[in-house]
Amino acid sequence: MFLSVREMELRKLRFDQTFPPGEIQFLETKLWQAGPLSASGVAELLPNTGGEIRIAGRLAVRMEAECDRCLDVAQFPVNVDFDLFYKPAKSGPEGQEVALDAGESEVDFYKGEGLELEDVLREQILLTLPMQRICRMDCKGICPVCGQNRNLVECGCQVKTPDDRWAALRNL
Repeated sequence: MFLSVREMELRKLRFDQTFPPGEIQFLETKLWQAGPLSASGVAELLPNTGGEIRIAGRLAVRMEAECDRCLDVAQFPVNVDFDLFYKPAKSGPEGQEVALDAGESEVDFYKGEGLELEDVLREQILLTLPMQRICRMDCKGICPVCGQNRNLVECGCQVKTPDDRWAALRNL
């Protein structure tokens, strides 16, 4: 759904969308949408701001990803409220660094005639998910010797201690 600045000049845009799995693409191959994504809210053009947009709403979805320790499927329910502000990107030379003040660090920027709702939702989901995605807190991971999932099999492999010829230097 495209959130057009021209339409927001006339009225607030309300959205109540449901996206089936696969409709919103996530760039990571180890992350996917496991159920429908439902999002509702409103997008409005703020008066006397030179084109600043406010998007407020709620999204709910069940995401799945490979566990970072054992590579099994881990589920992550995402239920989040969001209240976002977007300013039009200033046109200038590409690649030039621009200093931002403290207030602008919490504002994102858009180019052109508006925003895609799907891009906003994707960004909110990625920001909500944990950095380390594990299936459970006590996940044992994969055995470094035989490669079996330690949550399923107690393999009994012994990890070899490293060559300790340099231990004297470590004590300095």
